[in-house]
Amino acid sequence: MTSIMYPPKPSPGDRIAVISPSAGLPELFPRPYELGLRRLREDFALEPVEYPTTRKMGTTPRERAADIHAAFADPDVRAVIASIGGDDQITVLPLLDRELIRANPKPFIGLSDNTNLLAFLYNTGIVGYHGASVMVELGRPGAMHPHTAESLKAALFTSGAYELRPAERWNDVNRDWADPATFDSEPTSRPGTGWTWQNADRVVEGRGWGGNLEILGWLLMADREIAHDLAVYDGGVLFLETSEELPSATEVFRILRNIGERGLLRRFSALLMARAKTWSFERPNSPAEAARYAAEQREAVQHALMMYAPDMPVVFDVDFGHTDPQLVIPYGGTIRVDGPARRITVTY
Repeated sequence: MTSIMYPPKPSPGDRIAVISPSAGLPELFPRPYELGLRRLREDFALEPVEYPTTRKMGTTPRERAADIHAAFADPDVRAVIASIGGDDQITVLPLLDRELIRANPKPFIGLSDNTNLLAFLYNTGIVGYHGASVMVELGRPGAMHPHTAESLKAALFTSGAYELRPAERWNDVNRDWADPATFDSEPTSRPGTGWTWQNADRVVEGRGWGGNLEILGWLLMADREIAHDLAVYDGGVLFLETSEELPSATEVFRILRNIGERGLLRRFSALLMARAKTWSFERPNSPAEAARYAAEQREAVQHALMMYAPDMPVVFDVDFGHTDPQLVIPYGGTIRVDGPARRITVTY
Protein backbone atom coordinates (compact mmCIF):
# COMPACT_ATOMS: atom_id res chain seq x y z
CA MET A 1 0.00 0.00 0.00
CA THR A 2 1.74 3.14 -1.23
CA SER A 3 -1.16 5.61 -1.27
CA ILE A 4 -4.55 5.85 0.36
CA MET A 5 -7.70 7.68 -0.73
CA TYR A 6 -10.87 8.91 0.89
CA PRO A 7 -13.82 7.23 -0.85
CA PRO A 8 -16.67 9.38 -2.21
CA LYS A 9 -19.26 10.26 0.44
CA PRO A 10 -22.97 9.47 0.30
CA SER A 11 -25.66 12.13 0.27
CA PRO A 12 -29.03 12.12 2.04
CA GLY A 13 -31.40 9.89 0.09
CA ASP A 14 -28.67 7.44 -0.94
CA ARG A 15 -28.62 3.72 -0.21
CA ILE A 16 -26.34 2.26 2.47
CA ALA A 17 -25.45 -1.43 2.71
CA VAL A 18 -26.00 -3.05 6.10
CA ILE A 19 -23.88 -6.19 6.40
CA SER A 20 -22.90 -8.66 9.12
CA PRO A 21 -19.29 -9.61 8.31
CA SER A 22 -18.85 -11.20 11.74
CA ALA A 23 -22.05 -12.31 13.49
CA GLY A 24 -25.65 -12.18 12.30
CA LEU A 25 -26.92 -10.97 15.67
CA PRO A 26 -29.89 -9.10 14.14
CA GLU A 27 -31.52 -12.54 13.99
CA LEU A 28 -31.27 -12.95 17.77
CA PHE A 29 -31.88 -9.33 18.83
CA PRO A 30 -34.21 -7.63 16.34
CA ARG A 31 -35.17 -4.70 18.61
CA PRO A 32 -31.89 -2.74 18.55
CA TYR A 33 -31.34 -3.70 14.93
CA GLU A 34 -34.73 -2.43 13.74
CA LEU A 35 -34.28 0.72 15.80
CA GLY A 36 -30.90 1.29 14.15
CA LEU A 37 -32.40 0.83 10.68
CA ARG A 38 -35.17 3.30 11.51
CA ARG A 39 -32.64 5.91 12.60
CA LEU A 40 -30.63 5.41 9.42
CA ARG A 41 -33.82 6.24 7.51
CA GLU A 42 -35.24 9.01 9.68
CA ASP A 43 -32.21 10.71 11.25
CA PHE A 44 -29.62 10.14 8.50
CA ALA A 45 -31.96 10.05 5.46
CA LEU A 46 -30.26 6.92 4.14
CA GLU A 47 -32.00 3.83 2.77
CA PRO A 48 -30.63 0.60 4.25
CA VAL A 49 -30.01 -2.35 1.92
CA GLU A 50 -29.75 -5.79 3.52
CA TYR A 51 -28.04 -8.94 2.26
CA PRO A 52 -28.52 -12.71 2.71
CA THR A 53 -26.32 -12.95 5.81
CA THR A 54 -27.30 -9.66 7.47
CA ARG A 55 -29.93 -11.22 9.73
CA LYS A 56 -28.65 -14.79 9.79
CA MET A 57 -26.52 -16.51 12.42
CA GLY A 58 -24.12 -19.33 11.59
CA THR A 59 -23.23 -18.24 8.07
CA THR A 60 -19.99 -19.32 6.45
CA PRO A 61 -17.05 -17.00 5.82
CA ARG A 62 -17.62 -17.46 2.08
CA GLU A 63 -21.26 -16.33 2.37
CA ARG A 64 -20.23 -13.23 4.31
CA ALA A 65 -17.45 -12.45 1.84
CA ALA A 66 -20.04 -12.64 -0.95
CA ASP A 67 -22.16 -10.02 0.82
CA ILE A 68 -19.15 -7.73 1.23
CA HIS A 69 -18.43 -8.05 -2.48
CA ALA A 70 -22.05 -7.39 -3.40
CA ALA A 71 -22.21 -4.31 -1.17
CA PHE A 72 -19.07 -2.75 -2.63
CA ALA A 73 -19.83 -3.71 -6.23
CA ASP A 74 -23.38 -2.28 -6.31
CA PRO A 75 -23.13 1.19 -7.92
CA ASP A 76 -26.39 2.25 -6.26
CA VAL A 77 -24.97 1.65 -2.77
CA ARG A 78 -22.90 4.61 -1.58
CA ALA A 79 -21.67 3.43 1.85
CA VAL A 80 -21.41 0.26 3.93
CA ILE A 81 -22.00 -0.20 7.67
CA ALA A 82 -21.71 -3.26 9.90
CA SER A 83 -24.66 -4.42 11.96
CA ILE A 84 -22.32 -5.33 14.84
CA GLY A 85 -19.02 -7.11 15.51
CA GLY A 86 -18.24 -10.70 16.48
CA ASP A 87 -15.13 -12.85 16.74
CA ASP A 88 -14.30 -14.64 13.48
CA GLN A 89 -14.08 -12.03 10.73
CA ILE A 90 -10.44 -12.98 10.34
CA THR A 91 -11.66 -16.10 8.49
CA VAL A 92 -13.35 -13.89 5.88
CA LEU A 93 -10.22 -11.94 4.94
CA PRO A 94 -8.57 -14.56 2.67
CA LEU A 95 -11.77 -14.77 0.62
CA LEU A 96 -12.00 -11.06 -0.22
CA ASP A 97 -11.35 -9.78 -3.73
CA ARG A 98 -9.02 -6.85 -3.16
CA GLU A 99 -9.19 -5.62 -6.74
CA LEU A 100 -13.01 -5.60 -6.76
CA ILE A 101 -13.09 -3.52 -3.59
CA ARG A 102 -10.27 -1.23 -4.77
CA ALA A 103 -12.25 -0.56 -7.95
CA ASN A 104 -15.38 0.33 -5.96
CA PRO A 105 -14.23 2.40 -2.96
CA LYS A 106 -16.92 3.27 -0.42
CA PRO A 107 -16.97 4.46 3.19
CA PHE A 108 -17.12 1.46 5.52
CA ILE A 109 -18.20 2.03 9.12
CA GLY A 110 -17.60 -0.50 11.88
CA LEU A 111 -15.46 -1.37 14.88
CA SER A 112 -14.45 -4.21 17.20
CA ASP A 113 -14.12 -7.37 15.05
CA ASN A 114 -14.53 -5.11 12.02
CA THR A 115 -10.95 -4.03 12.70
CA ASN A 116 -10.21 -6.91 10.31
CA LEU A 117 -11.99 -5.28 7.39
CA LEU A 118 -10.70 -1.82 8.29
CA ALA A 119 -7.10 -3.10 8.21
CA PHE A 120 -7.87 -4.79 4.89
CA LEU A 121 -9.19 -1.53 3.46
CA TYR A 122 -6.12 0.34 4.72
CA ASN A 123 -3.89 -2.07 2.79
CA THR A 124 -6.19 -1.73 -0.21
CA GLY A 125 -5.69 2.03 -0.24
CA ILE A 126 -9.12 3.05 1.10
CA VAL A 127 -9.87 5.12 4.21
CA GLY A 128 -12.37 3.39 6.49
CA TYR A 129 -14.21 4.65 9.58
CA HIS A 130 -13.74 3.05 12.99
CA GLY A 131 -16.83 3.66 15.05
CA ALA A 132 -20.57 3.04 15.20
CA SER A 133 -22.64 0.00 14.32
CA VAL A 134 -26.32 -0.37 13.54
CA MET A 135 -27.24 -2.37 16.64
CA VAL A 136 -25.15 -0.65 19.32
CA GLU A 137 -24.76 3.06 18.55
CA LEU A 138 -27.65 3.59 16.12
CA GLY A 139 -29.80 1.17 18.13
CA ARG A 140 -29.02 2.81 21.49
CA PRO A 141 -32.09 2.80 23.77
CA GLY A 142 -33.97 6.06 24.06
CA ALA A 143 -31.90 8.04 21.57
CA MET A 144 -28.52 8.10 19.95
CA HIS A 145 -25.94 9.85 22.08
CA PRO A 146 -25.65 13.33 20.49
CA HIS A 147 -21.85 13.12 20.58
CA THR A 148 -21.97 9.88 18.56
CA ALA A 149 -24.62 11.15 16.14
CA GLU A 150 -22.71 14.36 15.38
CA SER A 151 -19.45 12.51 14.75
CA LEU A 152 -21.09 9.82 12.59
CA LYS A 153 -22.95 12.38 10.46
CA ALA A 154 -19.75 14.34 9.93
CA ALA A 155 -17.87 11.17 8.94
CA LEU A 156 -20.60 10.02 6.55
CA PHE A 157 -21.53 13.26 4.83
CA THR A 158 -18.67 15.75 5.12
CA SER A 159 -15.03 16.03 4.13
CA GLY A 160 -12.47 18.01 6.06
CA ALA A 161 -11.36 18.66 9.62
CA TYR A 162 -13.46 17.66 12.63
CA GLU A 163 -12.31 18.32 16.18
CA LEU A 164 -12.89 15.54 18.69
CA ARG A 165 -14.12 16.62 22.13
CA PRO A 166 -14.12 14.83 25.49
CA ALA A 167 -17.53 13.52 26.48
CA GLU A 168 -19.27 15.40 29.27
CA ARG A 169 -20.97 12.16 30.33
CA TRP A 170 -20.30 8.53 29.44
CA ASN A 171 -21.39 4.98 30.15
CA ASP A 172 -20.15 1.41 29.76
CA VAL A 173 -22.85 -0.59 31.58
CA ASN A 174 -25.20 -2.41 29.22
CA ARG A 175 -28.79 -3.54 29.60
CA ASP A 176 -30.43 -6.71 28.29
CA TRP A 177 -31.49 -6.42 24.63
CA ALA A 178 -33.97 -9.28 25.16
CA ASP A 179 -35.95 -7.17 27.65
CA PRO A 180 -38.34 -4.73 25.90
CA ALA A 181 -38.12 -2.39 28.92
CA THR A 182 -34.47 -1.75 28.02
CA PHE A 183 -35.62 0.46 25.15
CA ASP A 184 -37.98 2.63 27.19
CA SER A 185 -35.26 5.02 28.36
CA GLU A 186 -31.69 6.08 27.70
CA PRO A 187 -28.81 4.39 29.54
CA THR A 188 -27.67 5.99 32.76
CA SER A 189 -24.36 7.82 32.54
CA ARG A 190 -21.67 9.26 34.75
CA PRO A 191 -19.66 12.52 34.54
CA GLY A 192 -16.81 12.55 32.07
CA THR A 193 -13.25 12.71 33.31
CA GLY A 194 -11.66 14.38 30.29
CA TRP A 195 -8.55 13.12 28.54
CA THR A 196 -5.17 12.46 30.11
CA TRP A 197 -2.13 13.60 28.10
CA GLN A 198 1.39 12.25 28.32
CA ASN A 199 4.48 13.63 26.51
CA ALA A 200 2.23 16.42 25.24
CA ASP A 201 5.04 18.72 24.16
CA ARG A 202 4.59 18.65 20.38
CA VAL A 203 2.18 18.60 17.45
CA VAL A 204 2.07 15.47 15.30
CA GLU A 205 -0.02 14.51 12.31
CA GLY A 206 -0.31 11.20 10.49
CA ARG A 207 -2.56 8.47 9.14
CA GLY A 208 -4.69 6.65 11.66
CA TRP A 209 -4.15 2.91 12.14
CA GLY A 210 -5.07 0.43 14.84
CA GLY A 211 -8.51 -0.44 16.18
CA ASN A 212 -9.36 -3.19 18.61
CA LEU A 213 -6.23 -4.39 20.40
CA GLU A 214 -7.31 -8.02 20.70
CA ILE A 215 -8.08 -8.24 16.96
CA LEU A 216 -4.69 -6.73 16.11
CA GLY A 217 -3.13 -9.44 18.24
CA TRP A 218 -4.98 -12.09 16.22
CA LEU A 219 -3.90 -10.49 12.93
CA LEU A 220 -0.31 -10.59 14.11
CA MET A 221 -0.61 -14.27 15.01
CA ALA A 222 -2.21 -15.15 11.66
CA ASP A 223 0.17 -12.84 9.75
CA ARG A 224 -2.71 -11.11 8.00
CA GLU A 225 -3.10 -7.44 7.02
CA ILE A 226 -0.03 -6.36 9.00
CA ALA A 227 2.40 -4.94 6.46
CA HIS A 228 5.80 -6.62 6.31
CA ASP A 229 7.30 -3.31 5.19
CA LEU A 230 6.82 -1.42 8.45
CA ALA A 231 7.74 1.86 6.79
CA VAL A 232 4.09 2.23 5.74
CA TYR A 233 3.29 3.04 9.38
CA ASP A 234 6.03 5.65 9.82
CA GLY A 235 4.65 8.83 11.36
CA GLY A 236 1.14 7.44 11.71
CA VAL A 237 -1.16 7.89 14.69
CA LEU A 238 -1.93 4.64 16.47
CA PHE A 239 -5.37 4.32 18.08
CA LEU A 240 -6.32 1.36 20.27
CA GLU A 241 -9.33 0.16 22.23
CA THR A 242 -10.30 -2.97 24.15
CA SER A 243 -13.55 -4.91 24.06
CA GLU A 244 -16.33 -6.11 26.34
CA GLU A 245 -14.33 -9.29 26.90
CA LEU A 246 -12.28 -7.16 29.32
CA PRO A 247 -8.77 -8.43 28.59
CA SER A 248 -6.56 -8.45 31.64
CA ALA A 249 -3.82 -5.90 32.09
CA THR A 250 -1.34 -8.73 31.61
CA GLU A 251 -2.87 -9.63 28.23
CA VAL A 252 -2.92 -5.97 27.15
CA PHE A 253 0.75 -5.65 28.05
CA ARG A 254 1.70 -8.85 26.25
CA ILE A 255 -0.08 -7.86 23.03
CA LEU A 256 1.61 -4.47 23.10
CA ARG A 257 4.94 -6.09 23.91
CA ASN A 258 4.58 -8.32 20.84
CA ILE A 259 3.67 -5.30 18.72
CA GLY A 260 6.77 -3.65 20.09
CA GLU A 261 8.94 -6.68 19.36
CA ARG A 262 7.57 -6.66 15.81
CA GLY A 263 9.02 -3.15 15.53
CA LEU A 264 5.63 -1.49 15.14
CA LEU A 265 5.26 0.71 18.21
CA ARG A 266 8.27 2.90 17.52
CA ARG A 267 6.97 3.64 14.00
CA PHE A 268 4.03 5.76 15.18
CA SER A 269 4.16 9.41 16.13
CA ALA A 270 1.39 9.29 18.77
CA LEU A 271 -1.07 6.96 20.49
CA LEU A 272 -4.75 7.55 21.21
CA MET A 273 -5.92 5.04 23.83
CA ALA A 274 -9.67 4.71 24.19
CA ARG A 275 -11.48 4.83 27.47
CA ALA A 276 -11.45 1.25 28.75
CA LYS A 277 -14.70 -0.66 28.90
CA THR A 278 -14.83 -1.95 32.47
CA TRP A 279 -18.19 -3.79 32.72
CA SER A 280 -19.77 -6.80 31.01
CA PHE A 281 -22.61 -9.21 31.71
CA GLU A 282 -19.98 -11.84 32.53
CA ARG A 283 -18.04 -9.43 34.77
CA PRO A 284 -20.43 -6.83 36.24
CA ASN A 285 -17.72 -4.88 38.05
CA SER A 286 -18.58 -2.57 40.91
CA PRO A 287 -17.48 1.07 40.50
CA ALA A 288 -14.39 0.36 42.60
CA GLU A 289 -13.55 -2.77 40.60
CA ALA A 290 -14.10 -0.89 37.34
CA ALA A 291 -11.78 1.93 38.41
CA ARG A 292 -9.10 -0.58 39.39
CA TYR A 293 -9.44 -2.40 36.05
CA ALA A 294 -9.05 0.86 34.08
CA ALA A 295 -6.04 1.92 36.16
CA GLU A 296 -4.33 -1.43 35.69
CA GLN A 297 -4.90 -1.28 31.93
CA ARG A 298 -3.37 2.19 31.76
CA GLU A 299 -0.35 1.02 33.72
CA ALA A 300 0.06 -1.91 31.30
CA VAL A 301 0.01 0.45 28.31
CA GLN A 302 2.50 2.81 29.97
CA HIS A 303 4.79 -0.12 30.81
CA ALA A 304 4.87 -1.28 27.19
CA LEU A 305 5.47 2.24 25.91
CA MET A 306 8.35 2.76 28.33
CA MET A 307 9.98 -0.31 26.80
CA TYR A 308 9.42 0.49 23.11
CA ALA A 309 8.38 4.14 22.61
CA PRO A 310 9.06 6.11 25.81
CA ASP A 311 8.80 9.55 24.21
CA MET A 312 5.58 8.94 22.25
CA PRO A 313 2.76 11.44 22.91
CA VAL A 314 -0.23 9.57 24.36
CA VAL A 315 -3.82 10.59 25.02
CA PHE A 316 -5.80 8.31 27.34
CA ASP A 317 -9.59 7.95 27.71
CA VAL A 318 -10.57 9.15 24.24
CA ASP A 319 -14.18 8.15 23.53
CA PHE A 320 -13.94 5.85 20.52
CA GLY A 321 -14.05 2.29 21.82
CA HIS A 322 -16.67 0.05 23.39
CA THR A 323 -17.98 2.80 25.66
CA ASP A 324 -20.77 5.32 25.03
CA PRO A 325 -20.56 7.87 23.36
CA GLN A 326 -18.37 6.84 20.48
CA LEU A 327 -16.37 9.15 18.26
CA VAL A 328 -15.58 8.02 14.71
CA ILE A 329 -11.88 7.71 13.84
CA PRO A 330 -10.79 7.72 10.16
CA TYR A 331 -8.83 4.51 9.63
CA GLY A 332 -6.08 5.56 7.24
CA GLY A 333 -7.27 9.16 7.35
CA THR A 334 -5.41 12.10 8.84
CA ILE A 335 -5.27 12.60 12.62
CA ARG A 336 -3.65 15.67 14.16
CA VAL A 337 -2.62 15.52 17.82
CA ASP A 338 -1.78 18.93 19.24
CA GLY A 339 -0.19 18.35 22.62
CA PRO A 340 0.41 21.95 23.73
CA ALA A 341 -3.17 22.94 22.82
CA ARG A 342 -4.64 19.63 24.07
CA ARG A 343 -6.61 19.18 20.84
CA ILE A 344 -7.28 16.20 18.55
CA THR A 345 -8.51 16.86 15.03
CA VAL A 346 -9.39 14.21 12.47
CA THR A 347 -10.02 14.60 8.77
CA TYR A 348 -13.17 12.86 7.56
